[in-house]
Amino acid sequence: MFPASFDYRVAESIDEAISLYQSADGEARYLAGGHSLIPAMKLRLARPSRLIDIRPIEQLRYIRVGDDGAVHIGSLTTHAEIAASDVIAQHAPLLAQAAKVIGDVQVRNMGTIGGSLAHNDPGADYPAAVLALEATITVQGPNGTRRIAAADFLKDMYETALEPGEIIVDVAVPSYSGWKSTYVKFFHPASRYAVVGVAILANADGNQVQDIRIAYNGVASCAFRDTAAENVLKGTTVTDTAIAEAANAALNGVDALSDHFASAEFRKHIGRVYLKRALQGLFAG
Repeated sequence: MFPASFDYRVAESIDEAISLYQSADGEARYLAGGHSLIPAMKLRLARPSRLIDIRPIEQLRYIRVGDDGAVHIGSLTTHAEIAASDVIAQHAPLLAQAAKVIGDVQVRNMGTIGGSLAHNDPGADYPAAVLALEATITVQGPNGTRRIAAADFLKDMYETALEPGEIIVDVAVPSYSGWKSTYVKFFHPASRYAVVGVAILANADGNQVQDIRIAYNGVASCAFRDTAAENVLKGTTVTDTAIAEAANAALNGVDALSDHFASAEFRKHIGRVYLKRALQGLFAG
């Protein structure tokens, strides 16, 4: 299928992109990697009158440790760059673990962290990771710059806190050097999106857990932290019994998605199975 006709513009800076958005006659959309937006346009689920290509904005491509000690990632940084980054591997390996299992090689080389978070697909891999990492997302738009906690940024299926004309410019992640982390997912065989994804970040001395964060994507309409499962393990020694209790506590009361591939009951079952496997792998030995 072909998308509806649209006006295509290229922006060389953030300010130019915002200006092009404001001057559009009708709905405008920003184009980064395009792996989410272009298919939606071909299906006529999205019909912007203007498409603003922000890929040339080099100031949005970086991975660095800031003066605040956090890892800062420009929104146009690709999944492949995140997966290969030594800085990410040292300070926030959970993000690299998620990036490595996104799509395929082509998707990882074109798709961007900003585009993925702005789209907020329920089966996307980054949302659970940024929730567990308690990341901060900086956006810029016609009314200036805002810093938004990941928990406040991710609203619902394909819905975020972005206001019209705003662009994600930076994703900041505190340093978690020395923490244990893992991301596991049950792949959809066709799309490779997560039917269920589990992100775990733990501050632990061996199997003694001081703090732990468990986040899911794919299960519900939006990624979320499972505090019930976290509370079972926080401040305890992880044993097979504790892992089983955490898995039993997980996903209770969650309004799970149901479709032709996976029912709500199946998603919850797989979610608990994958949490158990992830914990066993993280605390093995």
